[in-house]
This record gives sequence, C-alpha cells and structure tokens, in this order.
Amino acid sequence: MGEKVIERFELKYLQIVDEAGVADPSLISSFPDGLIKKFFEAIVLTRTYNERALSLQREGRLGTYASVYGQEACQIGSALALEKGDWVFPSFRESGVFLTLGYPIWQMLRYWKGDERGMKIPRDINIFPMSVPVGTHIPHAAGAAWAMKIKGHKNASLCYFGDGGSSRGDFHEGLNIAGVLKLPAVFICQNNQWAISVPRSRQTAAKTIAQRAWSYGFEGVQVDGNDVLGVYSATKGALEKAKKGGGPTLIECFTYRLDDHTTADDASRYRSGEEVKEWKGKEPLVRLKILMQKKGLLSGEYEKTVNEKAKALVDKAIEEEEAYPPSEPEDIILYTNSSLTPRQSREIKELGWQK
Repeated sequence: MGEKVIERFELKYLQIVDEAGVADPSLISSFPDGLIKKFFEAIVLTRTYNERALSLQREGRLGTYASVYGQEACQIGSALALEKGDWVFPSFRESGVFLTLGYPIWQMLRYWKGDERGMKIPRDINIFPMSVPVGTHIPHAAGAAWAMKIKGHKNASLCYFGDGGSSRGDFHEGLNIAGVLKLPAVFICQNNQWAISVPRSRQTAAKTIAQRAWSYGFEGVQVDGNDVLGVYSATKGALEKAKKGGGPTLIECFTYRLDDHTTADDASRYRSGEEVKEWKGKEPLVRLKILMQKKGLLSGEYEKTVNEKAKALVDKAIEEEEAYPPSEPEDIILYTNSSLTPRQSREIKELGWQK
C-alpha cells in the first residue's frame, strides 16, 4: 500500500518592526502616528509602574511581585486591539494589560500588598481578577466565549498565559472546547522562554507552541513578542476573525522575561548573564524608540513629558494606596462565600466580630 499524504499546517510568523527598528514598508503604512504614540506612552507607563513596584517591594512596602520587564509589547499591543465588550482573562504578570485598559494604579499596588480588594474590578472594565494558579483561567475564557456565542454577542474573550501554562491540562481542555465549538476566543501565550527555572526546550518537543492549535482544529500564529506593532496586528486580526464566526486563534508571542520570575526568585541560578544581555538588545521599548525617531515622532521634549506624566501618575497612586485603610480581620470570614455558613456565623459571634 502506498503512503497516505496528510495535509500539513502552515505556521505564520509575524514581525513588522525588527530589532534595529526597521519596519516592513508594506505593513507599517496601516499604523497612524497617533497609535504608535499610544504604544509608546503605554509602555512607558507600564515600565515606570514596574520599576516603582520593584522598589517598593525591596523597601518592604509591597509583597512578592511579578515583574513585566521585557514583555510590555505582548501586553500593550494586544490590549490596545480590544474593543468595548470584549473580555480579558489575565494571569499574574499582566500588569501592562491592566494599566492599558485604565485599571486604577493604586488598586494594582494594593493587590500586590496582599489586599484582595485590589482586584475589585471597576464595572466599566471587562477584565477578570489575576489568576495566580497557573492556567486555571483558560477554561474560564473559553466558557465566557461560549456564553457570548450563545447570546449572539459580537465580542470575544482574550486570555493570557505563559509557556509553562501551555503544559497544564487546563490549556488543553480550554483550547479543545474552543476548537470543537468554534468559540470567539483568542489565546495569547507569552513565551518568555522560562517557566520559573524550566526552559522552553523542556515544555514541549514541538518546534513552536503556536502549532499546538492545529491539534484542536484552529489556527496558530507566532509573532515577535517584542514588536508591539506585530502583536497589535496579530491580535486585532484574530479578534476580528473570532467575532465574524471564524473561531479561535492561538497567538504565541515570542519574547523574554528580563527580570526574575518574581521577587522571590533568583534567575541567575539557572540562566546565564550572556543570554539576558542578548535579549536586552531586543527589548520592545528600545526598538520602538528607534522606529519613532526615524519617523520624526520622538522629540526630546515629548519623551520628557511622557516620562514625567507617567511618574506623576504612579507617585500619586502610591500615595493613594498607602493612605487606604487596611482590611479588617473579619473580612477573611465575611467575604469568603456569598453568604455566611452556620459555622462562620458562630465563629464571628465568638470572636466578637458581629456587625
């Protein structure tokens, strides 16, 4: 018997601006100057916030914190592609997404201080609380997309996770049902090369994470995750396709985590300084600034104004957060469930916490 020929998938790789700030002329023309400035301002704000959060943690004014340094383009490019009515399902490193969507900075800081009230989402922002357990929110994103489809909403869900999250059972379950039901969902894997100390090479024998989508019957795309324009374009296209009934997309943003996994980690134990140095030359803000200089969009005065505005916003948020009253001990019991159980009611009375 002859061999049976199986149709092979074709994986797309998208890059609009390379490491030297050189843009693909056939693609850059669709980006207005105002949008490019939005990218820059959002990255500066995120980086300013991130640097201050790291300093606050070292001073004992925040708890363990997960830095976003190096991954700003993945988050800001995708968040700016969203439309009102779309829903976002973040993991614990998506500070850039929260800030880009207008989440109150003081609440973000409060959350990293260990106060769950920091994740009391404002009603006008369609984002779920940060998911610290790895990958557990992926089926939630698929479920929300299913609800949108059933109700006839022309919106989509957008879900973020890392390369480590792509090895979780939740990833496979979420993507499987999304493919079977052709759900309006976009799954963004921020492949930052390291799942804490586990390298990308130990996550899967597949050449890319994006190609896993084809196992579930939908498209996978790999994009330069340090190219904010490329991420925006890939996400916008995937969201538009999802809303038109074209089904889900898995986008692998190929990027790098320039800081430790969290402030409780020491990445020098498992990766080399040479590797980090190499990736610093590819980081998103540097290449965007080169592009903007070439286009005449980055004057010294403009950059100074953007930096000062970001610093002022973060400083004001720190003052606001630190002036906020701490949680009451009884909140641990009062807000665990929607209503108190008989045992919880008894404990509150015994502790003299009755309100």
